[in-house]
Amino acid sequence: MAALRDIQNRIKAVKNTQKITKAMKMVAAAKLKKVQTRMLDLRPYAAKMYDVLLSLARAADREAHPLLAFRPRKTVEILVITSDRGLCGAFNANILKEAQLTINAHIKDGFEVSISTVGKKARDYFRRRDVAVRNSWIGISGNVRFASAQEIASDIKESYINETIDEVTVVYNAFKSMVAQDITLVKLLPLSPVEEGEENAAEAEAADYIYEPSVEAIFDTLIPKNVDIQIYRALLESSAAEEAARMSAMENATQSCDEMVGKLTLQFNKARQAAITAELMDIVGGVEALKD
Repeated sequence: MAALRDIQNRIKAVKNTQKITKAMKMVAAAKLKKVQTRMLDLRPYAAKMYDVLLSLARAADREAHPLLAFRPRKTVEILVITSDRGLCGAFNANILKEAQLTINAHIKDGFEVSISTVGKKARDYFRRRDVAVRNSWIGISGNVRFASAQEIASDIKESYINETIDEVTVVYNAFKSMVAQDITLVKLLPLSPVEEGEENAAEAEAADYIYEPSVEAIFDTLIPKNVDIQIYRALLESSAAEEAARMSAMENATQSCDEMVGKLTLQFNKARQAAITAELMDIVGGVEALKD
């Protein structure tokens, strides 16, 4: 009977866990709906803004704005975006693996690497490995605000203008579908992707623009704002991908609970049947003993 009670307790515990995973899936679905709407609204704006400024940057003088300045790479900044919480499958593990590969590749090429992180998972990952993190932000995952993106962008722009860093790459999970995320690496600064040896060819292909009111006024307004927008987009993409991954993970956990309850119920029925059979055998044995 003790074995039967143990199995019953396990079934009860698994069912309680199943209720939790179902509730977490519903919460993740509600959060995903909100952040997905914001992300899809921002996507075309951010993409077009980047394309237009990229085209303008190719035709502009490198000295037109400090964020356009091209200089030999010495220190490369890697901004890694993860979540603050777990229970979202391989969401964080995949992005951290890609970030580590990117960091190792830059170190192998002889560059100094500066690391900044968004999310507790990235911060703790590098902290456990005694890797120095230049700056970190937490509490953004699940509550993405434009002010948070501006804060991160302001730090990066200041470091780039002060020549503390010479290039910035953002590594994050982009939302692809409910069951898939794309690991994305975006070169944020300098704006122009043209390498030093290709500069003349790019200028020859660039269109001739008329700037109103002036080149300086346009770049002073739009280039810093573009950095804000691109980081904001990365945060929203990562947040949407996180909630989608959590939904998928909780659904898989719920299904696993179903399977476990079925197996434990079968085990319980077999144990109960064995106990009943043993009791019947005792009764039959007792009757036969009385007959004798």
